[in-house]
Amino acid sequence: MNISQFQQLLEEKGITLSSSQLDQFERYYKILVEWNEKMNLTAITEHGEVYEKHFYDSVSAAFFQDFHSIESVCDVGAGAGFPSIPLKICFPHLHVTIVDSLKKRITFLTHLTEELGLENVSLYHDRAEEFGKKAGIRESFDLVTARAVARISVLNELCLPLVKENGRFIAMKGSSAPDELKNGEKSFKVLGGKVQKIEHFQLPFEQSERYIVLVDKVTKTPKKYPRKPGMPIKSPLE
Repeated sequence: MNISQFQQLLEEKGITLSSSQLDQFERYYKILVEWNEKMNLTAITEHGEVYEKHFYDSVSAAFFQDFHSIESVCDVGAGAGFPSIPLKICFPHLHVTIVDSLKKRITFLTHLTEELGLENVSLYHDRAEEFGKKAGIRESFDLVTARAVARISVLNELCLPLVKENGRFIAMKGSSAPDELKNGEKSFKVLGGKVQKIEHFQLPFEQSERYIVLVDKVTKTPKKYPRKPGMPIKSPLE
């Protein structure tokens, strides 16, 4: 996927990018590749693949969710900034919070956001299990996202405690999503979430399967969740 194809495909979805926004994406690519030589951020470094499998894939959340009506977004386990930084470039009004357990990734994201001139981006080096317990943070976000972090039953425990009542959690998943959703039914009920809809599509060129799972926060999450670091993965709510 080249830049003009990226621009055209997003435009077909109602997302129009200015020349400065396209410049931000290109700068993002260059910084990602540059830093990837020093630390392992991504196995995908070819220009067209980064645009399709990282940038386009990240923005795909906005094909099914109106981000114009969202103010605060928290991205759990963002890694090299996906999906929140591409979404922030496309929707500059967003107040983005990123939490990641690896300090080196936060160092990279600090540099990246400064270089791209992104405002209202808060970065936290923390475990999601601890982050979701903090006063002023817990149940405070309009929308929480996670992409390629863990299976649904685990993600629900890491992410739903951060979503405000009547807010939304978006899980961005690959082909394993249908099986994960069956196994994750208990976790939705326990943590206050309800699947509103599941969207399925394929990447335009590479053709791999993608699922966007939109989860509404219908009731408050019980105070005992999330459990201690490591527990959601070790003993998922299934």
